[in-house]
Amino acid sequence: MTVPETDLVLRARLGERAAFEELVRRTSRLVFARLHLETGDVHQAEDLLQETLLTAFRSLHQLTEPEKFRPWLLRIAQNTAINAAKRNHRLKRTPGVNGPQRAVPRPDQQAVAEEERQQLLDVLRSMPEEYRVPLWLRYFGGADYETMQTQMGLTNGALRGLLHRGLKMLREELQRAGMQW
Repeated sequence: MTVPETDLVLRARLGERAAFEELVRRTSRLVFARLHLETGDVHQAEDLLQETLLTAFRSLHQLTEPEKFRPWLLRIAQNTAINAAKRNHRLKRTPGVNGPQRAVPRPDQQAVAEEERQQLLDVLRSMPEEYRVPLWLRYFGGADYETMQTQMGLTNGALRGLLHRGLKMLREELQRAGMQW
């Protein structure tokens, strides 16, 4: 029997670390998918996820409505992503500041892959969130149905319906953009 999320929030607010860890287990893939969709970078999304969870842990006492934990957490994630984008923009404008060095594929390969990735991300970002997040979790995050149900708080039937309709919509949008998936 699983403990309701609101009970976990209340217990975590009282300082029970195991309750917060369970909240993280239930929601981390959802938050990661949202951040990865926003940033387009796995490593940056992982860093932002950690920052989001730390902020949530420190600010949990400010959550007045425990039943709204997921929207509250996703709002923290969105603010974290916005702040990171602002920081990155400032760093790019600062002379002499370079990011970490990475192995770079051939320029033609890199250009094609980046263009395709950007087109796919643009199509995904244009889709309604109710379809975008489950598609991202399943096909890009590799989440199984049970994990997704837990992360999103959905029944199996509701999840499968969202994935089916979302995948159909994604295929149609990609065809309009001249891409295959």
